[in-house]
This record gives sequence, C-alpha cells and structure tokens, in this order.
Amino acid sequence: MNSFELNKILGALLGAVFVIFSVSILSDAIFSSPPPATPGYAIEVAEDAGAGASEGPAEPESIAPLLASADAGKGENIFKRCQACHTVDEGGANKVGPNLWEIVNRPVASHEGFGYSAAMQEFAQGGSVTWTYENLDHFLTNPKGFISGTAMAFAGLKKIEDRADLIAYLRQHASSPAPLPEPEAESGDDAAAAPAEGEEAAPAAEGEAAPAEETTAPAETQNSEEAAPAEETSTDEAPAEEAPAEGEENATSGN
Repeated sequence: MNSFELNKILGALLGAVFVIFSVSILSDAIFSSPPPATPGYAIEVAEDAGAGASEGPAEPESIAPLLASADAGKGENIFKRCQACHTVDEGGANKVGPNLWEIVNRPVASHEGFGYSAAMQEFAQGGSVTWTYENLDHFLTNPKGFISGTAMAFAGLKKIEDRADLIAYLRQHASSPAPLPEPEAESGDDAAAAPAEGEEAAPAAEGEAAPAEETTAPAETQNSEEAAPAEETSTDEAPAEEAPAEGEENATSGN
C-alpha cells in the first residue's frame, strides 16, 4: 500500500469523526433543555383550618337496624360462597372451617373437634368473647383486618346488606335462634337520661332551700337579741318606780 492510499484512508476517518462531532454539537444546540430555576411544580392546596385533623375515623355502621328486615333467602345464596369451607347443619362436619350451627352468640373458637389458629384462640380470650351480631358483622366485613393472623382466607363482604342477609340465614340454623338486638337502644338511653337530669335538679332545689333556712335563722336570733334588752330594761325600771312609791307611802302613813 503506497502513501497516497494511506492518506485517503486517514482523511476519510478524520472526515467521519468531524461529521459525527459536528452533528453532536448541532443536536445539543437544537434540543438543549436548561434546568429550571425552581425544580418541580408548586401545587397549591387550600388549607382547611385544621378541621380535617380533628375528625377521627368514621365509626362503622351498626348492623342492628338491618337485621329485623334482612332476607334470609338472599343470605342462603350468599352462603354458597362459604360451602366449600363450612357446614351449617346441626351435627355437620368440620371442613377447612368449623361447623356453623348455632354460631350466633357462640363462644369464639369453641366448636369441638376443630383446630383453631393461634390468632383466633387469642381473640377468644378463653371463651369469654362470643360471636355477637356486631362481631360477626365486623369479621365478615374483613376477616384478616378484624382478627389479624386468622387462617380464614375469605376476602369479606363489603355491602352491609349482604352481611345482614347472611347473618339472618346463619341465625335460623339453631335450635333456638338468638333474639335480635334492639335497634332503638339509643333512644332508650336518651329516655333514661331524663330522670337523671331530674335527680340532679332535686339536690339543686334542696341547695336553694338551705339558704332560706339560714336567712330565717338570723332573723330569729335578732328577735331574741332585741327581746333581751327589753327584759333588762323592764327589770331595771321596776325597782326604780316601786322604791320611791313605797317610801312616800310609808312616810305619809308615818306622819
């Protein structure tokens, strides 16, 4: 290879490098994006004067008012999702979960022959906790959220109407169905509060009567004090009047 051909190859390489370098500089100039003066975007949020901070989590809705009108027939259809793990008949076999005969008001983790999880046994507190309507409602809403560590894999029923129908169906499967809770228990508490207010008013009336007695007492004392000087005055005046009178009469009779 002579020097002329070598110069052509080197020239071609240098030309290619020059073109690539020029294109790089040109692209940087065209598509340059300088960093913003203030990174990000400021999002303005209206402040709520701390009203939201004072509000606590909303209390769950009570299922008691819905149980009286719950449809056990719909609850039977809902229970079909549970049949793979539970039986509900009297003397029914345990499956993945325990038999649910007379489950309402039954002590938690108490069905004979079933091995409960440690979390369920801890929640039971030795049988002192029972499956009340409210406990069943909370457990059916979110089993793992209500009893952390439970082996029950059911995701839960989000609609309170579905839970009421299912609990009404389970309630029927008992030799003596548990009585329904009183939905008007709160109004009864309000009625019971009225006598309490009356009882508080009675001591207030007695407290008002006491000052009246104290007011009359000084009056009596004042009268007795005023009467005492009157007696002292009459005692002092009686001898003064009688002594001269007797003296004068004796002197006259003597004379």
